[in-house]
Amino acid sequence: MKTLGLRVSPTEVTFSIYDTESQTVVNVEEIRVPNALSTPEKLKYIRSTLLDVLREYEVQKAGIRLTEPTARSVSIDRIQIEGVIQETFASSMLLAYYQGAIATIAAKINVPKASIKDLITGKKIFNEFEDWGSLNDKQREAILVAVGAGNV
Repeated sequence: MKTLGLRVSPTEVTFSIYDTESQTVVNVEEIRVPNALSTPEKLKYIRSTLLDVLREYEVQKAGIRLTEPTARSVSIDRIQIEGVIQETFASSMLLAYYQGAIATIAAKINVPKASIKDLITGKKIFNEFEDWGSLNDKQREAILVAVGAGNV
């Protein structure tokens, strides 16, 4: 089964496709949000592109890493994108999906919340992924979310 993990920033959406049967990462990529578009057009672009990704990879389950509820500074753009993604999940053919902050992701991948930060920063390697150290923090988060989606 293919799962999708997403990590949003105001200017891009990092996604990871994970194959639960072979336990391999199929793809890690960014969807760049075009600056030239208005906010509603940006959200439409993200929704459309995400639906294409779901179809192309035949994704069955998905997850999104949400902004921490205790975040000091909140990005309205990021929250809008996260909302559109959640709506996209709800209106798609996905079998199941989840959304949550770090604690939720840790629970889905059966990792103590205290050690998930070390996985995201690359201080610890997750499940012996060979090129874990060559990824950036957003890519690692997207992979962890995709792995967690397999447990939804």
